[in-house]
Amino acid sequence: MQPDQTGSDEQAVTGALPDILAIIESAKARGGIEGLRKFIAKMLPESEESEVAEAADVALEIIESIPIFLAHARQEAQARKLGSVVNPLLDHAENYYLQPMDLLPEMTLGLAGLLDDSYLIIRILENLEKGPEAFLDWDLDYPARFLRRLLGPGLAQRLDAIAIQAMQDVSANLSEGWSQVSYPA
Repeated sequence: MQPDQTGSDEQAVTGALPDILAIIESAKARGGIEGLRKFIAKMLPESEESEVAEAADVALEIIESIPIFLAHARQEAQARKLGSVVNPLLDHAENYYLQPMDLLPEMTLGLAGLLDDSYLIIRILENLEKGPEAFLDWDLDYPARFLRRLLGPGLAQRLDAIAIQAMQDVSANLSEGWSQVSYPA
């Protein structure tokens, strides 16, 4: 293997993970778990303090799992030779994560601002699971439902639409690419 190929393989597997990890650490520094608890208490006003604390712990666990999900998805795509389909979807999700201003900006909300980013990535990964055979073979239903509850139906629907649009964009780009390299019969 040539040296430049090793770097490209690593890039294909890691994507923007170092930047995402830095964003998570930066969000922790902006209010930490306490800021996340305040956001959850606002979104779930019927919850008791202990329930809010537990929900914040679960939300943080999901947020911190996102880089693992992404790394595993990239590795699986590479192993199955599906990078041309999967990586553009993951790139889209990672780009949303890297945007400083999105539906819930982490610059002002800290960890709570990563809930929308995490939900979008999980929804995109769930869409990959809907193929003929399991892609990651992970049950992402619970984290998706959990985050949907914290975000509220309106915001979740907007993120669902972004996930669907990403799938449609990748499909259109692949179709266009095939038409450019194929020859008429």
